[in-house]
Amino acid sequence: MSELKESKALKRLEALFDDGSFTQIDAYAKSADGEVEVAAGFGTVNGCAVYAFSQDIAVNDGAVSVAQCAKVKKIYDLAMKTGCPVVSVFDSNGVKITEGFEVMSAYGELVKASASLSGVCPQIAVIAGACLGTSALIANMADVVIAVKDADFYVSAPGDITAEESYKEGTVDILCDDFDSAIKAVTDLVSLLPSNNLSPAPVLDFSDSQAAVQEDSDALSIINAVADASSVVEFKGGYAASNCKTALASVMGTTVGFVAFDGDSLCPGCSYKAEAMVKLCDAYSIPIVTFVNAKGVIGEKENQTLTALTKLTSAYAAATCPKVSVITGKAIGCAYIILAGKGANADMTIAWDSAVASPLDTDSAVAFLFSDRLAGGEDRKALEKEYEETIASPFTAAACGAVDDICTPAETRTKVIAALDILAGKRENTLPRKHSVK
Repeated sequence: MSELKESKALKRLEALFDDGSFTQIDAYAKSADGEVEVAAGFGTVNGCAVYAFSQDIAVNDGAVSVAQCAKVKKIYDLAMKTGCPVVSVFDSNGVKITEGFEVMSAYGELVKASASLSGVCPQIAVIAGACLGTSALIANMADVVIAVKDADFYVSAPGDITAEESYKEGTVDILCDDFDSAIKAVTDLVSLLPSNNLSPAPVLDFSDSQAAVQEDSDALSIINAVADASSVVEFKGGYAASNCKTALASVMGTTVGFVAFDGDSLCPGCSYKAEAMVKLCDAYSIPIVTFVNAKGVIGEKENQTLTALTKLTSAYAAATCPKVSVITGKAIGCAYIILAGKGANADMTIAWDSAVASPLDTDSAVAFLFSDRLAGGEDRKALEKEYEETIASPFTAAACGAVDDICTPAETRTKVIAALDILAGKRENTLPRKHSVK
């Protein structure tokens, strides 16, 4: 027992929980050949009840054994019964090979337990050291994956994929310099996420002293200006970073998910990134605010793009949580339908007064609609301006009900707050089914 108290795994759990709130589970458990390679327990994190386990690299290199699986499985079972989040800390050099198929079967039970809990209670995985093979699968099944920069995170051994590389590929959601920073990220997320899919998200204290959104603001700046001060937790910041930003934050103290596009065409990377945020928010009934600035769809990688856009479209269309879209730039063709359209996505669509919404990009639309005038020698730039100020203007869209409201950039936070407030009581019934196919 004294060795367990001094282990790094236990110290990590004590660092996670509020002072004096941590209670161990199965503290005296033993495997056939000694200590169990994991510490586990429960307590409060920022006042919220949480279960957690931490693999103990000091015991058999943290090797996953039947006894370790049994201890972790108990954490999942208790979380399912009580509706509490699970925080998992991974640091193990692999499976205990001497236990053969018995440990493989036990591993399978953990996979099933994590899958059963997905979308029911938040799961946050912290990659603190080595996370290999099936452990990497279980970690990646969590709702949020946080990793320390120098950790190892790969499924096929031998491998040399670091957590930093996984962050750039979108597998890791939040990358931290050290374990203390990872714990800070966990506590921020626990404060934002509800305890389970039937509970409301926590209501937070907030500061309303925000700088107004500027017309030339980039996607992340718009999110930071609309969200409460210092509340933004960005997801997958190293992946598809040039065109899409996703984050959880609070608006007037209430948790909101943000998806923001930065002006380029929709691509597979930004589609997968946005889809992940939409599914996370919908699972826990968190409102989604989408800032739309997309000039269409990329012309290359046709099949990959089609698959990614199909998944994103399905995620938005199936989501029953409140959905607010703000057109901050261009919403062209598929981009409008997927991200801002009243049919497939938004409960409420707002547009900046400078926005452009069109079935075709301006150049193609002018060539199609004004071919006679172009042939007659009229200036293309003047015709493009005319098209954007008339046919493609937000006022034209609002006239036919495609846009609900128009605002200046400076009014964005006020308009979003009003939309979220009126949609807070949204109820939407769907046909019984297990899940969508695509």
